[in-house]
Amino acid sequence: MAVSAKLVSKAQEHVDSGAFFTELAELVRYPTVSDHPAGRIAIKAYLDDALTPALTALGCEVTTFPNPDPAGGHFLIGTRIESPELPTVLCYGHADVVDGHEGRWSGRDPWTLTADGERWYGRGSADNKGQHLINLTALRLLLAEQGSLGFNLKFLFETGEEIGSPGLAEFVAARWQALNADVLIASDGPRLDAATPTVFLGARGSVRIALDVDLRPDAYHSGNWGGVLRNPATTLAGAIACLVDGHGRIQVPGLLPLELPDSVREALAEIRIGRTPGDPTPDEGWGDTGLTVAERLYGWNTLEVLSLGAADIDRPVNAIPGRARAMLQLRYVAGTDVAGLADTVKKHLAAQGFSMVDVTAEGSFRASRTPVEDPWVGWAKGVLDEVSDRPVAILPSFGGGLPNHVFTDILGLPTLWLPHSYPGCLQHAPDEHLLAPIAREGLVLATALFHALGRRGKEA
Repeated sequence: MAVSAKLVSKAQEHVDSGAFFTELAELVRYPTVSDHPAGRIAIKAYLDDALTPALTALGCEVTTFPNPDPAGGHFLIGTRIESPELPTVLCYGHADVVDGHEGRWSGRDPWTLTADGERWYGRGSADNKGQHLINLTALRLLLAEQGSLGFNLKFLFETGEEIGSPGLAEFVAARWQALNADVLIASDGPRLDAATPTVFLGARGSVRIALDVDLRPDAYHSGNWGGVLRNPATTLAGAIACLVDGHGRIQVPGLLPLELPDSVREALAEIRIGRTPGDPTPDEGWGDTGLTVAERLYGWNTLEVLSLGAADIDRPVNAIPGRARAMLQLRYVAGTDVAGLADTVKKHLAAQGFSMVDVTAEGSFRASRTPVEDPWVGWAKGVLDEVSDRPVAILPSFGGGLPNHVFTDILGLPTLWLPHSYPGCLQHAPDEHLLAPIAREGLVLATALFHALGRRGKEA
């Protein structure tokens, strides 16, 4: 049974009336920066004064838990059990944001939600306060309309996603019974583009690879010593080219997945990249040209040079530098073996004559994805296609990083991410914004999905 026109109208009116904007403005005003001491105070207030009342209004029992990792902040769980016989959904959001970059917002205050046409500017408006507010609002509208949800609800909020989710995996493993569910429905990250409703099923993982060529403490005159002293910058450039060539193609088999599954290839067959005005145009000839642009972005690995330097690039002197360094990043999909990645890179470089390059690697979020053929995926697409005026895109993996592996690998859940933002939202930068049309459509889509889950429970 499709969501009623009345409920759809209420969702649209909630945005059109300005009520949603007012609620989001209240959330944005909390400077919940997770890597700053003052931000930790704001985070605690956000949990106590904003999220706890929102979950209590949904009939949830709410508990705040300490983090087993001192580097991270508190966790909050809200639970509403209507019947053991009903399906249970786990929702997720993160209360923290990145630095506000005050003074760099085109005259705006990052902690004051400001409307400029269809853009609502404010830190956290897109990542992640606007997104979890949409889902909380959808649940509230459904409960007000029906008097019940028709399913059991568990909502997990963390407070350190922007600093790598310290303690989340350990916390979820210890509390798995309290968080056990049938499916995860959550919102973070961007859609495919501003115009395309999207569901993604997982996330690429990320490993930073530091290369350091530290040959000598001093720099030596290039006229007196050039040609007889190894140049660390030249060495570093050659080492990088052994890992990823000048056209973005990875040269180390151990840094690639074993295959691109047919189900992933089929899901991405009709996906087009860079269609929103203002998006960059994908460069021809960059990356593995045996793959489509969508396959390269959502189904394959990429090795990017994030930073590269030797000596003073702005004021060079005629001397061979003593040291050169670079930071690379491997974005990788599920199916890639990253155990012992630093050793893999070291062995490859040594075989090419670059044993003098020191290699260290540090991972963050791990790659994971729900199989495209999982029944929950087909169910969600069917529900959302019915209420949307255009087909919903299914992406096997989100291009960036999220703690999706905590839900797939520890809790064993199928994961459905319904993002309410778009790639040009400027998250993590000055002028972060949420698009009003996406908020409006997102609230309809989330309401429809939760409504259908309630119907699913009654039909079970």
